[in-house]
Amino acid sequence: MKKILFGITGLTLGGAERVLIDIANKLSDKYDITIFTFYAKGEFEKELKPNIKRVTIFDKTYKELTSYEKKKISFDLLFRKYHLYNKYVKGDYDVEIAFLEGPVTRLFSAKNKNVRKIAWVHNDMHRVFGSNFKARLKIILEKKSYQAYEKLIFVSKDNLRSFEENIKIDKPKQIIYNYIDSDNVKKNASEEISAKLDEKTINIVSVSRLVEQKGIDRWIKVHSKLKKEGSNQKVYIVGDGPLRESLQRQIKEEGVEDSFILLGKQPNPYPFVKMADYFALFSYFEGYGMVLEEAKILDKPILITDTAAREAVDGYKSAQVFPNTEEGLYNGLKEIKVKPQENKETHYHNEERIGKIIELIGG
Repeated sequence: MKKILFGITGLTLGGAERVLIDIANKLSDKYDITIFTFYAKGEFEKELKPNIKRVTIFDKTYKELTSYEKKKISFDLLFRKYHLYNKYVKGDYDVEIAFLEGPVTRLFSAKNKNVRKIAWVHNDMHRVFGSNFKARLKIILEKKSYQAYEKLIFVSKDNLRSFEENIKIDKPKQIIYNYIDSDNVKKNASEEISAKLDEKTINIVSVSRLVEQKGIDRWIKVHSKLKKEGSNQKVYIVGDGPLRESLQRQIKEEGVEDSFILLGKQPNPYPFVKMADYFALFSYFEGYGMVLEEAKILDKPILITDTAAREAVDGYKSAQVFPNTEEGLYNGLKEIKVKPQENKETHYHNEERIGKIIELIGG
């Protein structure tokens, strides 16, 4: 049985993390799988099958690290990468897969002629890094890291295009859209929860980290304007992040506390998605938008801004793509005046994606 090591920063609530859990569980009967993380105590850890092993540098969350520990791990990644790799990563694995761009990709790029190395790219590298001097230095470091990999995997065509424009390296590249366990999504969506949405309004739900990329501050402004014009929409955001306090202040300043609601981190977001009239993702930029796949599994009408995530709704009849501006968001939401009729799409399946991953790994 081949031994596969997947690496990711942590198994906290997030899109790439959700995908990795589903892939690892799906492949765990065929391969001997280990997951490496920098930090522990991620919410998704409990969902791993018992036969999947774990290796971590810190047996605590990132928030629990001291200032010294945070600085030291950054220093070690830059100047003592081989020490970290030999201590925590190197083993008798057949394949090492850096499943997220950034720290784990740099760490797994340490030379080891006895193992195949594959890197996954989930985000638009240009939008992640920006274009200032510091960003250009990061791109130089990333380019050096990716040179160590045998093959690069992208979750969307846009991500591949952006990578080729910004990090020009001659390596085999492939697109594999995110795999999700649809049965698991449906099962979790059926869980009974005490929270209920307002049946008299149009309920729009989003599952998102509260970070600048997701454009929630822009959405609050648009929502406030629409409410003053008589809109009966209610917005529920499932998720947490560094912008929570500032977004909550903005909600209060705009006077929309009763209709723009931050639900915080939820161990099971799927019942909220199931109850929604619409699922929305109004980001400034996206990778592929794994949460959109989950919304499709639950037959939800989808609203998004024009990002790489449009690939996730290509061919999905119950999706609307708004121009990626404040005006575009306002004009799009202004037309959402009634609850949608019951939505029934074709049966969701994505097993062919697992087939591509098995082919990639081999054996």
